[in-house]
Amino acid sequence: MLLIRNANIIDGTGKPSYKGDIFVAGDKISAIGAFPNKKADTVIDALGLTVTPGFIDVNNDSDHHLALLTHPSQDDFLKQGITTIIGGHCGASLAPLLYGSLESIRKWANPDLINVNWHWVSEFFRVMEKRKIGVNFGTLVGHSTIRRAIIGEDQRDLTDKELNVFERIVERSLKEGALGISSGLGYAHAHLTPYAEIRALVKIVARYNGVYSTHLRDEQSGVEAAVTETTRLAEETGVRTLISHLRPLIGYESQIARAVKHLRELPDTVDLHFDLYPFGTSYLPIYTLLPEWAKRGNLEAMLSLVNSPMHRGKLREGLAPSAGFVPETLKSIVIAKSPGSDYLVGKTLGTFAASRELDVRDAMLELMTMTRMRAVLLINNINKSIAERMVFEPRALIATNSASLPHGADLEPERAIKTFTRFLELARVMPPSLFEQAVGKITAIPAKKFRLLGRGMIKQGCYADLVCLDGTNVVHTILNGQVAVTNGVVTPALAGRVLRRG
Repeated sequence: MLLIRNANIIDGTGKPSYKGDIFVAGDKISAIGAFPNKKADTVIDALGLTVTPGFIDVNNDSDHHLALLTHPSQDDFLKQGITTIIGGHCGASLAPLLYGSLESIRKWANPDLINVNWHWVSEFFRVMEKRKIGVNFGTLVGHSTIRRAIIGEDQRDLTDKELNVFERIVERSLKEGALGISSGLGYAHAHLTPYAEIRALVKIVARYNGVYSTHLRDEQSGVEAAVTETTRLAEETGVRTLISHLRPLIGYESQIARAVKHLRELPDTVDLHFDLYPFGTSYLPIYTLLPEWAKRGNLEAMLSLVNSPMHRGKLREGLAPSAGFVPETLKSIVIAKSPGSDYLVGKTLGTFAASRELDVRDAMLELMTMTRMRAVLLINNINKSIAERMVFEPRALIATNSASLPHGADLEPERAIKTFTRFLELARVMPPSLFEQAVGKITAIPAKKFRLLGRGMIKQGCYADLVCLDGTNVVHTILNGQVAVTNGVVTPALAGRVLRRG
């Protein structure tokens, strides 16, 4: 049993805060009130602290980086009050794996790090439950993960028979507890996917009251058309929709503004949100800096183009079209991950180029070759001041879009460490009523969207996922009734659970 005394409670619903005690029995909130004489195994004096529901990260990459399996404590998230993460975004998920292949996550991680002993979503969930994890975890199923299992590396329309197989896999995944489906239409393997295919799959998701998440087909000059395509899909199918990381890329601010205005003007009957983080840096697989014509096939196919004297000149001139910045800024790119050449982590591309006596474009191609197309880069390509305002848009949700990795391995973006505390810092300057609404944006609203029943609110009978804040600093994090962070230090509790649809 756990008792939190003398708390200033913000319950996640947007209602005004109030003073009270919270009594936790087992994994749930047993009572809320004044309990001066109640006894418990653990007592937290929250005088001067604010207690909120645990935060929900609607777009998380710990599955893509295999960190859920290699770094189960997920301490970066617990220390910023995140108790639940949603994975399986951008068309890639850890299940279902028809042939046990993790091909779709190779852009982020080395699949050889783990032994895959599952195929279906239900089998994956059992593996996760046996291993134990530090946060609650729910997942979408990846469109590209399934599509590539069906037709391999081909980039063509599916036959009617193939689409029928795809539909049955999606339906089975939803029945086994997947929260919905995601697409990565901005990535090479899904960019040419026809609207009709996505619509057919999303109709199944809508029937099961799941969520459709999408990495837009175009995040730059064509972002308005891409957003319109997504809103059309939401309106036609009624599916609950999330646009992944809708960021104000530098040079495309006016297009983003018009896209956000379009979303703002949608009727309330359309359940559509977008997620983002209040920072100016993107964390991108190196192959995304290739020109569009070169993003074909798997990483080996792209690497063969880079190593081809016939194509190298054309590649050199076409580098960095999709990063949302002008090529002159290539020198400031920071190498965040460099498999096989870890000594490069933290260095800028300019420094790497100078050490090799190379032009910065040639240095980029050299880095692609050295890391066999598996490097990941930190790029300042987002208008930070606009992003800090966009997080308060009515249809905006907050996401790290990142992984919690073992410290010292790779260079983590700051959004992995402080997205939610930074959001609270921005919200803290608002009047109390607006701050309480901001808390709802990271608790009750995402819980409702993903149908995470019993989570996202401080209410009798709800799961005891709680955060104790001193201002905007996380002092304690409670997960399923267990203390996961105490006085800023992560405990070995590993109290997270797999969350299934419904």
